[in-house]
Amino acid sequence: MKKKEAYNEDLANEAEVASGEGKTPQEGASGDNMADAGAAAADTMADSTDAPDEASQAVEAAVAEWKDKYLRLQAEFDNYRKRTLREKMDLVQTGGRDVLLAMLPVRDDVQRALAAMEKSDDIEALRQGVQLISQKFTEALRQKGVTEMELKDKEFDADLAEAVAKFAAGEEMKGRVIDVVQTGYMLGDKVLRFAKVVVGE
Repeated sequence: MKKKEAYNEDLANEAEVASGEGKTPQEGASGDNMADAGAAAADTMADSTDAPDEASQAVEAAVAEWKDKYLRLQAEFDNYRKRTLREKMDLVQTGGRDVLLAMLPVRDDVQRALAAMEKSDDIEALRQGVQLISQKFTEALRQKGVTEMELKDKEFDADLAEAVAKFAAGEEMKGRVIDVVQTGYMLGDKVLRFAKVVVGE
C-alpha cells in the first residue's frame, strides 16, 4: 500500500513538471530570460529594417545638395564667362575709340595745312607747319604708349628689325645698322612694327 502511494506521488510530480507548475525558481528565471531575448531580437530586427531607410534618405539628401551646388556653380561660371567676354569686347572698342580720338586733332591740323598751302606761297611757313603736325602726331602716339625705335649705328637685333639689305661698311660698322629704311615702333615693351634696316658687313 505504501509503495502504491509513493508511485502515485511520483506520477503527480511528473505531471506538475510537465505542466510547468513544478518549475524551480531557476527554471522560471531561465524561461523569462528566453522571453526577454526573443523580444530584444524582435526589436533588433525592427531597427535593422528602419536603418536602410534612414541611410537611403541621407544619401538622397546629400545628392540633392551637391546637385544644387553644381547647378549654382555652373550658372555662376556661365555668367562670369559672358561678363568677361563683354568686358573684353568693350575694352577693344574703347581702346580703338581712344586712339581714334587722339588722331582726330592731327587730322584737323593736316586739313588746315592743306588749306594754307592753297592760299600761301611761303614755303618756310608751310615747312614749319608740317613739322609741328609731325611733332603733334608723335606726341599723340607717345601718349598711347607707342615709341619709335632708335636703331641706327647700333648692333643689329633680329628681335627688333628685319635686314632688307647688307652693305660693305668696313670693320667698324660690321653687324651694325647703317640705315633705317622703315622705322620700327614699340608698344610698351612689345614690338608694334619691326624696323627694316640696312646692315653693314
